[in-house]
Amino acid sequence: MENNGIPAGTQAVQRAMSVLACFRDGGPTLSASDLARRAELSTSTAHRLARALVSAGFLEQDARTARYRLGPSMTELGQLSFHQRGLHRVAPELGQLARVTSATVDLAIRNGRYAVILIGGSVDPESGTGLRRPLHSTALGKVLLAWAPPGEDDLAALGPLRAQTERTIVDPADLRAEIERVRKIGYALNDGESSHGIRTLAVPVLDRAEQVRYALAVRSTPEVVTDARIGWFAMHARACARALEVLLLSPEERRVADFG
Repeated sequence: MENNGIPAGTQAVQRAMSVLACFRDGGPTLSASDLARRAELSTSTAHRLARALVSAGFLEQDARTARYRLGPSMTELGQLSFHQRGLHRVAPELGQLARVTSATVDLAIRNGRYAVILIGGSVDPESGTGLRRPLHSTALGKVLLAWAPPGEDDLAALGPLRAQTERTIVDPADLRAEIERVRKIGYALNDGESSHGIRTLAVPVLDRAEQVRYALAVRSTPEVVTDARIGWFAMHARACARALEVLLLSPEERRVADFG
């Protein structure tokens, strides 16, 4: 059976994924009514889907409060993805960059309209707050847009550009001009566009096709990342990014070494 052209099985999967996605912006536990509201489902449907996800290990339910949290299957898949990407190998390089620059270092990947930090000091270790960042208002996001593969470079797909501060770029034409500038100079800046008093510089981790796989950022204050030192920060970030290409990409995917 189909509903609005969508096979019934596909619709069930989409709804189950929407339930799991509720935990991106919520606390560590959510009730069935929380899931229903966030996923825009009836409470009964949300409860039924949650129970199915519990049986598969993707959610857990607290026996005392009846609230749900992410389950062991999610943890297992996350760890598998982490290791399959080779991310367990990059901590020394990121740590060295943080020590040299005295800045917070983040490594991110794109997921839809967001930059998702895979490893980094900007994420709250207790709550996970800061894991996802809008592409348009962050240096990480600008890098992921500037070197995006064909088909992923449509800025219209970002939807309305919401202001995080008064400095956030919210006009699509201005964002397009900024992305072109980023690609030309080889790095992106976020100067108080997502949070006051924070300046971030980001560079791409590129593959052989000159398409971005990851974005690498150094984050501090304007007093540390001064205008005069931007080139210095960019130089160290680029050197780390080239090292990450070796650690995260296969030989066939890596850019040809530049010995000039």
